[in-house]
Amino acid sequence: MFAFILRRLFQAVIVMVTVAFLAFMLFQYVGDPVVFLLGQDAQPDQIRQLRADLGLDKPFFVQFGHFLVNAVQGEFGLSLRQGAKVSRLIAERFPATLELAMVAALIALLIGVPMGVYAALRRGTFFSQLLMTVSLLGVSLPTFLIGILLILVFAVGLGWFPSFGRGEVVQMGFWSSGLLTLKGWHHIVLPAVTLAIFQLTLIMRLVRAEMLEVLRTDYIKFARARGLSNRAIHFGHALKNTLVPVMTITGLQLGGLIAFAIITETVFQWPGMGLLFIQAVTFADIPVMAAYLCLIALIFVVINLVVDLLYFAVDPRLRVGNAGGH
Repeated sequence: MFAFILRRLFQAVIVMVTVAFLAFMLFQYVGDPVVFLLGQDAQPDQIRQLRADLGLDKPFFVQFGHFLVNAVQGEFGLSLRQGAKVSRLIAERFPATLELAMVAALIALLIGVPMGVYAALRRGTFFSQLLMTVSLLGVSLPTFLIGILLILVFAVGLGWFPSFGRGEVVQMGFWSSGLLTLKGWHHIVLPAVTLAIFQLTLIMRLVRAEMLEVLRTDYIKFARARGLSNRAIHFGHALKNTLVPVMTITGLQLGGLIAFAIITETVFQWPGMGLLFIQAVTFADIPVMAAYLCLIALIFVVINLVVDLLYFAVDPRLRVGNAGGH
């Protein structure tokens, strides 16, 4: 177990250093930050002085070393567009994105897993076929189109939900939450559903496929021969083994929800990191882009590590294989 964790941590460090290098290359090839800060009419002396102040006159690998040290400390300099510290901008936007992703993941799990189980146990019925047809639409339709349709129906047509913004939030130290207010929940419904639909249909189809596969295994046939009830077989044995790969996919999808909430946040003007990143790309705000890239990579690495450890703890075959290998 300890050796397993060490290997995963080593791999995580390699991934983060690689991503940090790619983020650092943004400063080298996506415009000159000195020009952004001083403008096109800056004097040569001003340019030389600012380059020296920013450390841009030093060799490439020295600059990269400084970038790594600062990135470990969570410092990515100043936003070229807003003139504020990038770490502060990310910290202000991160709670909104995380809450949106968590609510979307909860919706996808609470609806997707039961729908997948039903589609597997009642395959061939009309409602099961209807679920599979609807799931194809959920996988095929782009997120921005789903968001626009939901706004058109539930915000413009019926007027049930607001179409933009985060609503009223409660500040708790450095963290701001909209989940503690009624207006906050009112505002998060449409963007969370928009973000959850693709994940929901993916989880449903995965659960159905895994459930059908498990129901064909020998130990399920043996359980039936022992006279166990269908309820015990389906939920005590089959579903339990079905959820092992589902847990892995769900963990990875949580990182995807955070990383790819950009479209949803843009459609609903949700004040999260995705909207901040889109604005940074529009204005070539390189420090914000680099910080976003490193943070998303860190989120994926942490989630992957947690999922690997959970998978290792849940599946005894991995523990046996790991022990045998050593």
